[in-house]
Amino acid sequence: MFRNATAICLHLVGPLRGKKSGASLTRCLHQTLTPCSLCCLQLTMAKRLQARRLDGIDHNPWVEFVKLASEEADVVNLGQGFPDFSPPEFAVEAFQHAVSGDFMLNQYTKAFGYPPLTKILASFFGKLLGQEIDPLKNVLVTVGAYGALFTAFQALVDEGDEVIIVEPFFDCYEPMTLMAGGRPVFVSLKPSPIQKGEPDSSSNWQLDPTELASKFTSRTKAFILNTPNNPLGKVFSREELELVASLCQQHDVVCITDEVYQWLVFDGFQHISIASLPGMWERTLTIGSAGKTFSVTGWKVREDGGMGSPPSTIVGGRGWPGNPERVWLGPQGPPPPPVFLVQVGWVLGPDRLMKHLRTVHQNSIYHCATQCQAAVAQSFEREQLHFGQPSSYFVQFPQYIQRCRDHMIQSLQSVGLRPVIPQASYFLITDISDFKNKMPDLPGAADEPYDRRFVKWMIKNKGLMAIPVSTFVSVPHQKFFDHYIRFCFVKDESTLRAMDQKLKKWKAELMP
Repeated sequence: MFRNATAICLHLVGPLRGKKSGASLTRCLHQTLTPCSLCCLQLTMAKRLQARRLDGIDHNPWVEFVKLASEEADVVNLGQGFPDFSPPEFAVEAFQHAVSGDFMLNQYTKAFGYPPLTKILASFFGKLLGQEIDPLKNVLVTVGAYGALFTAFQALVDEGDEVIIVEPFFDCYEPMTLMAGGRPVFVSLKPSPIQKGEPDSSSNWQLDPTELASKFTSRTKAFILNTPNNPLGKVFSREELELVASLCQQHDVVCITDEVYQWLVFDGFQHISIASLPGMWERTLTIGSAGKTFSVTGWKVREDGGMGSPPSTIVGGRGWPGNPERVWLGPQGPPPPPVFLVQVGWVLGPDRLMKHLRTVHQNSIYHCATQCQAAVAQSFEREQLHFGQPSSYFVQFPQYIQRCRDHMIQSLQSVGLRPVIPQASYFLITDISDFKNKMPDLPGAADEPYDRRFVKWMIKNKGLMAIPVSTFVSVPHQKFFDHYIRFCFVKDESTLRAMDQKLKKWKAELMP
């Protein structure tokens, strides 16, 4: 009997040598295979293909709900977290300059980051964190924040390690823990009681200190912090961060903090990086994203060096549409030349942790797009000159987005949805309990959380797309979150007006 697939292939293909070139391979194989070799081939093909670390993580809610929305006419996409307006002009100009300027930017740069970018990141964030950051030892440039997270999990989480994840959480944290061999341990933010008729706020959602402390054990390796939080829009207070810091230090736990929305904070709230607290720099990895920082979640450049083309041709980026194919939706005529997609994220941390991330990086991604790194460096250099001033993009952008947030809140309330007012980020969640009480039996599988059935109903019947919040929690806890859905308000005025029209029609249908 053959011992491996290679031997089988040689056995099967050998008799085909000398056959006419036009002969059907299928017919030749059919004539050649004996019952014994057929049995061997079936046994070989029956071997498990996928790695066990992929078990249970193959379903992607983004693909599912985007597909549903695409099957209906005229659906307003308020589910996915991407701006549908132009990035700041200085960022676009920086990218154009990087593409059309120094020809050496078409080549490799240093594996762990383009030196001007690592230098400005070290300078910019060093002041914010109160640290002397070494660009060579304390900064790693990655392919987006996704790449930074994946690299951190692979570098630090080992088989059987426990990783504490705060619910609701961005949906990649759990599968990344599992792929690294770790065991996710969940602790939930819970809303505090509010007066009837009063709007809820993300600041009301708190961790129970006793419950949180009970999650730390001798097996805990990492604590995943997301502030500002997606999907809730919560900004963790100094007091909350001090509690997390104390527990991490007490149990010798690494904190991986995802801070991609740190520049989008509203209503006078303040973002605080946990790495800036006493004793936390040495055990914290701080992750950021150029896509979220400069509103370029899917940067691209055509072969001719130009910028542009419709958003539907852009692929990739944390939160950008997941369709891996480019589709030209522009004017009649041939499509533009192929686009090259680039993402930039980064990790900041002590060398004792970063050296392990560099090992993963050099043996996987190795290098990020030089031109995009150059553009991000130039954009940060511009912001460093304007930082804290009215001319700063980090001052202007939150003011604009807060108006978008307030617009959406008012519009959603008109049909009986109850938004939880976010302190920050791209998103808000809204309570659909009233609808759950009025129409509890929406179509769907018996075990399907209500919020998922509601979103499918809303896409089909109201022309609005959101994302169910049960997507952002562990399966055992979905029943506690299945009366919330998430909307993205970082949208162009035309998109918000289209939402208004859908909601106006919905409101009219609610009238007796």
